Amino acid sequence: MREETIKEIEGFHGHMCPGLAMGIRAAEIALDRVGKHAVDEEVVAVVETDMCAVDAIQYLTGCTFGKGNLIHRDYGKNAFTFIRRSDGKSLRVVTTPQAWGEPDSEHAKLFAKVREGQATPEEKEKFRTNHAARAREILSAPIDRLFEVKEVDVLAPKKARIHTSLACEDCGEMVMETRVRKFGGRNLCIPCFDKLETRQ
Repeated sequence: MREETIKEIEGFHGHMCPGLAMGIRAAEIALDRVGKHAVDEEVVAVVETDMCAVDAIQYLTGCTFGKGNLIHRDYGKNAFTFIRRSDGKSLRVVTTPQAWGEPDSEHAKLFAKVREGQATPEEKEKFRTNHAARAREILSAPIDRLFEVKEVDVLAPKKARIHTSLACEDCGEMVMETRVRKFGGRNLCIPCFDKLETRQ
């Protein structure tokens, strides 16, 4: 991948990190074996995590929530399925246990301090440098060390549809008709439905 493209992805995400690098590599597999950047909805990405990798996948494949061809399943797995609608070709790309490299206790301690807001400026800089170096290792690692890649037999989700919006009869905000909940004969959005249901 061109260095300019990597810099663009880093700019889109906000920083370079191992998770973003993992997404770049997963997207490379998708682009090579499933298809080019999704101009519309030809390629679908189903992601099983909401971590940094998803930004790289979105940026490189063109799969987006707005087009309905980026689907999040909150399983907490670094697993990504790419589907080509035209013929159903589908790949599941899953990070291997060794994908993240050898455990590094110093890096883990720094990460904990940064996350808890207790790191000094020097420790923050050391963490960023270490994190970027780990990302660079991922960007140059052999694919078979990073991922298990296998063809799978899955159906592509339906194409995105535009639905009518209705006003919630409690808060007044517009809600897609497919997400309306009925409560006492009234059309409610999910948050208003949940509030009323918990009071019963």
